Order: sequence, then structure tokens, then C-alpha cells
Amino acid sequence: MAGKSIIGFRATFLAFAIWALLLGNVAQAQLEFTTKAQFAILMDYESGTVLFQYNADKPMEPASMAKLVTLAVVFRQLKSGRFAMEDEFFISEKAWREGGAGSGGSTMFAVLNSKISIENLVRSVIIQSGNDASIALAEGMAGSEQTFARLMNETARDIGMTNSNFTNSTGLPDPQMYTTARDLALVARYLIREYPEYYSIFSEASFEWNGINQRNRNSLLNDGIGVDGLKTGHTQSAGFGIVISTKEGDRRLVAVLHGFETERDRAEEARKLIIWGSRAFEQVPAFASNQTIGYANVYGGEESNVALVAEGSLSIYLPVGGRRCLSANIVYQAPILPPVIAGDQLAELRIYCDEQLIQVAPLFAGQDVATGSLYRRSLDALKELALGWI
Repeated sequence: MAGKSIIGFRATFLAFAIWALLLGNVAQAQLEFTTKAQFAILMDYESGTVLFQYNADKPMEPASMAKLVTLAVVFRQLKSGRFAMEDEFFISEKAWREGGAGSGGSTMFAVLNSKISIENLVRSVIIQSGNDASIALAEGMAGSEQTFARLMNETARDIGMTNSNFTNSTGLPDPQMYTTARDLALVARYLIREYPEYYSIFSEASFEWNGINQRNRNSLLNDGIGVDGLKTGHTQSAGFGIVISTKEGDRRLVAVLHGFETERDRAEEARKLIIWGSRAFEQVPAFASNQTIGYANVYGGEESNVALVAEGSLSIYLPVGGRRCLSANIVYQAPILPPVIAGDQLAELRIYCDEQLIQVAPLFAGQDVATGSLYRRSLDALKELALGWI
């Protein structure tokens, strides 16, 4: 969408009034929680509500958590039918030398010049964090790791990871590679939502290759708090990090914590954040499915505006006993030109607590708007000249 960004408040007043009475102070709740992590975010999986964040948009070295984007590319290629799990990829000297046993990093101990199925390579990447497996997948699907990195960045942009850049499939240190805690939470949600057929691999306890059995590096899987994924990471420069997801009943949380000095701190702080998030918040319905949330102006349309709705119902999670607060706006790029088709994504709802952005929800056209008469188009042209779409 080209044009000026418009911030609108033509939302259903009653809906916002009711919502304001229910909405608790998320920012206040966050003051009650602290972490040793240098970067952290806790997000409700279904709604995208941010329950806690600390340096969530500050660039950081992803370490092996970059492999989640590698997996996103692999799963996308599998789903497209270009490759199948039983297909085999060659273990090149690069994969063996940079990711094998002699490299000193995490490895599946793949044998040089051997062939390994995508299924086993994927299991190694998820469970063992195998660098050799990651490189083999990259080379097998894109010809080179450099080309594969371009696919990673393309996929990241599609997911909405706007503050990331990937230069390799493994997460090995590179000054040009960076991400954020928020972006890693987005790719975690993407993997869970789009590829449920593969998600169970993240909770497998161990994987054996070349006669060597290695346990899953995510120690929280066996803690009894519902953790079933996703990925750990560590380099000397970045410290220890983790992307986790946990499900209790119908509710799933996604958390990212990074920058710990020890593996023990990583586990303890992640456990503490997940338990706090599952106990300190309650779900509050905000808008029902197909309920009008607001309106956007249509330039030269048969109607002067179009109703905006969410994709299904919209809920948020609020702190138990929190103080009341509300700030929300609707943002879109103007002018919106007809014809508008019901279901077109036109805008987004941005929700704040104490000026802190906690949730962004895409908004869609609630009905068709056809091109208007010559008179209507002329009238809107005069408005454009007079107001400049401000």
C-alpha cells in the first residue's frame, strides 16, 4: 500500500468503552517481574499479546536459535512438494569441516561424503542442533549456504521478522547476522501454526546418529511445566539463549530469553518466566468474529468508508488485578482506492498499555466497496486537495 499513514479512531465506541473497563495495566504487571536475561519476550500464542518484554527489539546475535528460520525454509520447501522427507542430501567437506566433530560445535557426527535423508537432518537440527546437518540442508536445497541465507531472509520477511538478517544456516557468529527476541517469537509462532505435522519433533527426547546418542538440548522438556519446544542457542560472544513454547489446557505461550552467562541461569529464568506468565494473566475477549472494529476512508468509492474487522475473534491477555488502561489506534496507508474486496487486508490495530505496544492485529475489509460515480470521485478529489488526507 502506497501513500500516507493514517491513524484513525473511528472504532465502535461502545466496544472500546467496554474493553477499556476490562483492560488491565500490562506495563504495571511487567514491573512486577524481572529477569537476568539481556533480551526477553513472553507472548500469548493465539492473540500475539505481549505479556512481558525487555530489550525485545534490540539487535542480538541469534546463535543456534537462527536454526528456527532454517527450519522454516525447509518446512516451506517440503510443503510446496519440491522436496520430500525421504530425499537424501550429500555431506560436503564444508558441512563436515565447519559443522562436524572437529569444529568444536554442536554436530550430528555426519560422515564426510555420505548421504542423509532430510528427515534425519531435520531431527538432528532440532534435537542435537547439528551444524553439519544445517549446512547439508542449506546446500541440498539451495546449492550453497549463501543462497540459502537469501531464502532465510525472504522467509523471515514473509513471517514479519522486520529486524533480522541471516547470513548462514547454523547461527555461527557473523557480524552481519542479527535478530531480535520479538522476531524469534514470531518465527516460533509461525512454525507451530503452519507446520503442526513436524512440531512434535521439537519435544523428542533424543536422537542417535553414527552410533552416538544425544539428548535434546532443551532441558525444560522434562520439567513438567508443559514445555514442548523449541530451540536453545549458545556462543561465547552471545551467551546462552532459548526459544520455548508451553501449553497448559487450551492456552499456549511462547518465550524468548537470551544473553545468560550460564546454562543453569537460562533454564531457571525461562522456567520462572513461563510459570509467571501462565499464572499472572487472564484472557479477555475484545471483539467478536466479524465485529466492526473501526473504519477506513475509501477514496472515490461507492461508499466513503469501509468497515474493518479482525481475522476471527480478537482476545488479549491481561494481568490479574491490574489497573485499568487503554490506548489503541487503527493505522492504514491512504488513499485506499476502490474496488475493495471483502477480506482485503487494509489496516492494523495497534494496542498499547501506558504507551507500550503490546499487540498488533491485522484488520480486513468487512465488505465490498465498488468504484463510485463521477460525482463521488470528484467530491473525494476536492477533499484530497483540501485535507491532504491528514
